[in-house]
Order: sequence, then C-alpha cells, then structure tokens
Amino acid sequence: MDRLTQALRGAASAPRTTAARADVLLVVGGGGVLGSALLARALACARFGRVQALVAKELASALRGFEPVPQAALAGPLKADSAVIVFERARRSNGRDEAFMQPEPQQLAELATQLRAGGVRRLMVLVPHAPALLPQALKAGLATLDEGRVAALGFEHLVFVRAAQAASGSAAGGWAQRLAAGWLSQLAWMVPQREQPVRALRLAELAAELAWRLPHAAPATRVLPPELLWQAAYSTDGGALLSAWLAGDPLPQARLPAQRW
Repeated sequence: MDRLTQALRGAASAPRTTAARADVLLVVGGGGVLGSALLARALACARFGRVQALVAKELASALRGFEPVPQAALAGPLKADSAVIVFERARRSNGRDEAFMQPEPQQLAELATQLRAGGVRRLMVLVPHAPALLPQALKAGLATLDEGRVAALGFEHLVFVRAAQAASGSAAGGWAQRLAAGWLSQLAWMVPQREQPVRALRLAELAAELAWRLPHAAPATRVLPPELLWQAAYSTDGGALLSAWLAGDPLPQARLPAQRW
C-alpha cells in the first residue's frame, strides 16, 4: 500500500468533528511527498467543509469529505473558497500520485488566473527554494514577475510560503553538472538552522492551519519567509504564531532548539 493511500485512510478513520466553516479547500498538486501530506492533513483536521484535489485522470474515492476534481473544471466556476498550489521538487512515480495534477512553476500565473476566474477568493502557494541561493531581499517579498502578476489578480487573501527544500538526490549527467551539484550541496552547511528545510509532514500541518486561519485575517498579499516558517514548525504553538503574523501583532516568544550555524 503506498504512502498516500495509508495517509488518506488514516484521515478517513480519524474522529471527525463538525467543521467550523463550510469552506471548500482545493489542493492543486495533491501528489508527491508534500502534496499528499497536505491533502491528508486537510482531511484529518476536519476544519473544512470539503477537501478537493485537482486530478489529471479519473480517481475513484469514497473517502468522506474528499472530492476529486477533473483538471478540465478549471475552465468553469469552482466550488472552492480557498486553494493551495503545491510546487515541490520531490516527485514519486506510482499510479495514485500520477492521478493528481502536478503543477510546474511556469504554470503559476495561468493557474492562479483560472482559480480567480472560477471564484476562489483565497490562494496559498507553497514555493520551494534552495536556501543558499535565495537572496535575503526576496525571502519576504515577491520574487518573480509571475508572483507579481498573481498579486494583481485581486485575491482576497494571497500567501506565498517560502518553503526551503533540500536539493533532489538525482545524479547529474556530466562531470561539470556533478561538480556544480557537489559545490551547491556544500552550501547547506553554511545555511543558518532557521533557514533549513522543514519536514514535509510538519509543513503540511502548518499549511493546513494557515489555510484555515486566513479568513479571520485582514485581506492582504503576504509572504511567509523561511525563517518564520521554521520558527512556527518548532514552536510549541505554531498556530498562535501564525495568527499573530497574520494580524501583524508582535510574535509570541517560543522555545526553540539552539541555532546551528
């Protein structure tokens, strides 16, 4: 049984509570390590009226609260109030994961335009990056022209989550590529601990928490930098920290592991 199937079955068997709202959450990129973890967490937390996932081919599911949505549905009205686009480097090859649409970074502006036209009011984008290569000035601001175009679409809430991810373990082809990959891998030792990758399961928990809290915040376009994401991941109450960040309040003090440089 693959990992996603186990996660979804676990979510289906978890005790359900009445959802605080009837919001519908649409996950774009529900396959892969992070996407499947987010999908399972969104189902298990029981904080959404329904959880949808965009699929590239037919996916049969009888899971309570889960609804596969064909990719063609992007051309028309959508039922979702909120959406999460998951970009990730880690991909897996199995039948179930391949059933989910896996977006590419160059599709960001097009996907966001379709989601906004379909009625989605809140959008969160999980953007992976190599910690050693992202300039400090871009960690808390819009990093590309596509992100600027998305910000101009008029979402009620728009959040870019800068999620540091380790480089993929795939071997490069030529000696020059291997040399470059080896040099870049050494930069990981120079990255402060607060900018290190957060485990996929913990990142999925924080993303689901943030998506649930967004409607309670003032409308805005926000960028969650990797340092704050790491702090929320290791805080005893990451939800309170995210709420304070959304409200623009001083962040609560958190007991964190000793920082490693």
